Amino acid sequence: MTHPVEVLADPVRRAIVESLAGGERRAGALVDEMQERFGISQPAVSQHLKVLREAGFVHVRPEGTARVYR
Repeated sequence: MTHPVEVLADPVRRAIVESLAGGERRAGALVDEMQERFGISQPAVSQHLKVLREAGFVHVRPEGTARVYR
């Protein structure tokens, strides 16, 4: 298991957590925001979300074909 400090040391992951502090967001909205802020690809954002999920920083639920993070 990765130490929480290591997980949040990455600026993209920290930005995702900060974004979600304002409430639930669809994965697509998070991807759009992170692409705009950091210029990274959708697969890169997905990988950051996976790390955050596995560390317990975010939770995801399906909503139709979308994924909603909190």
